[in-house]
Amino acid sequence: MAPPLGLAKQLFLASGSPSHTLTRSAFIARKPDYTKPNWKRIGLACGTTAALWFLLFKQHDKDVMEYERRREEKEKHDASTGCS
Repeated sequence: MAPPLGLAKQLFLASGSPSHTLTRSAFIARKPDYTKPNWKRIGLACGTTAALWFLLFKQHDKDVMEYERRREEKEKHDASTGCS
């Protein structure tokens, strides 16, 4: 005896067939809409870039000050010991 049509349909769908009408994805890939920029993302990117450049220049200034301090100490030490 053949199984009822409803049971056969359920078994077919449960077997993992690629039925796009019954599956849903949590993530939907969309093409970006370039006519409406995402200003929050742009602001975050620009703000992060500015903050990183600020920290880079700040660290550079500290490094230059440390270099000059050590150079002066070395010059004083060399002058007091007579080394060249």
